[in-house]
Amino acid sequence: MLECFYPDIYIKSIFDIPIEKFKKMGIKAIFFDIDNTVAPFDVAEPDEKTAMFFKYLMSEGFSLCLLSNNNKERVTVFNRKLKAAAVWKAGKPGIKKLKNAMAQMNSDKNSTALVGDQVFTDMYCAHKAGILAVYTEPICGRDQLITKVKRGAERAVLNIYKKKRLGKK
Repeated sequence: MLECFYPDIYIKSIFDIPIEKFKKMGIKAIFFDIDNTVAPFDVAEPDEKTAMFFKYLMSEGFSLCLLSNNNKERVTVFNRKLKAAAVWKAGKPGIKKLKNAMAQMNSDKNSTALVGDQVFTDMYCAHKAGILAVYTEPICGRDQLITKVKRGAERAVLNIYKKKRLGKK
């Protein structure tokens, strides 16, 4: 029952994305949540390390897209340095805007991954769309209020996931 919230791949940060594994799997498009996945929610622009990482991923042949439930201004300002495709007010865990962006990027469910820090929005969205769900630990402990409210339940789901899938206690 909780499997729809489990990641397919669990990483510490976006910098741990298994690039070679993605290539072997046929992943060509990577969608990223922004807030607490790529940067803290209250940081307006990506740091240089993140901008260089996005540039590197693009040079490796990946198409990149920011998929955020945040507003247009937040996403547009954040994306200036990254120069990725971008979707704001994405409505995650709904998949309508994700599917539209996938079509525009010429990707399909077999060639797309979604990287995010929330199980109830990002992982659930990925599973509903039939794409690879990649969970990254939140960058920091600061969250928007609505996200803070969900974090306790998310920790419980992730603890069950870790016991079942990763064999951790």
